[in-house]
Amino acid sequence: MGRVEGKVAFVTGAGRGQGRSHAVKLAEEGADIIAIDICKQIETIQYPLSRPEDLEETVRLVEKTGRRIHAEQADVREAPALKAVLERGVAELGRLDIVVAQAGIAGMKGNPAWQAWSDVIDTNLIGVINAVQAALPYLDEGASIIATGSTAALMDASNKPQVGTDPGGVAYMVAKRLLSQYINDIATHLAARKIRANVVHPTNCNTPMLQSEPMYQSFRPDLEHPTKEDATPAFYVQQAMPVPWIEPEEISNMVLFLASDESRFVTGTQQRVDAGGYLKWYDYHV
Repeated sequence: MGRVEGKVAFVTGAGRGQGRSHAVKLAEEGADIIAIDICKQIETIQYPLSRPEDLEETVRLVEKTGRRIHAEQADVREAPALKAVLERGVAELGRLDIVVAQAGIAGMKGNPAWQAWSDVIDTNLIGVINAVQAALPYLDEGASIIATGSTAALMDASNKPQVGTDPGGVAYMVAKRLLSQYINDIATHLAARKIRANVVHPTNCNTPMLQSEPMYQSFRPDLEHPTKEDATPAFYVQQAMPVPWIEPEEISNMVLFLASDESRFVTGTQQRVDAGGYLKWYDYHV
């Protein structure tokens, strides 16, 4: 038996990166999947977002595990679309037990800058709320809600060069902080129903968001067109362990734990998968 055998998981941002990794990991451990991704470009975002063929590849990988998947293109900023997808997905797969609110964008160097701010807030914060709100009518005792935060939510980074005065970049940190508070607060209210809600905070993760020129520029503002090779040494600053980034599967392992019954009494937590990044910013405190 897999660790989430017989469960159904709703994964947003499942087309590639962390979202795909989470969907496949949960399927490998016995879950059927309801998957969505925007699969198109948001004009203010300066790196390529997912395409329809990315979500098709996620479907192929999940089906390869022997599990079922209901996948659709949908934008987490559009609450009615999420409700419709879940209605169809639950009708097909029979239930809903796990929510992985993973969809997110980074708006650094976004243009126009303040529209990039809005797009990031609407995706990374409102999109999480939309996903959870759409899922709540289907969740019962033992269900688990997992949102993707970021170590950026835990840092006082307002004066650091990777965000500076760039509104789209700052919006990422703001959204991740507020979604963390949101998940904490709903965990309080859902505890009586034995529904859990937690946040996972990754550090630099080896996905297309990280491996992009706008991100390289955020870490190497001294160069006009930095490359991966230019930026990689700067990526080490985020972690206490001597690594520039971690792989999506490292986050998926934490998502799997929080989705499984092994964590049935774990709720309202901020789980860091950050290679010790938090340790570089704060002294010990309870």
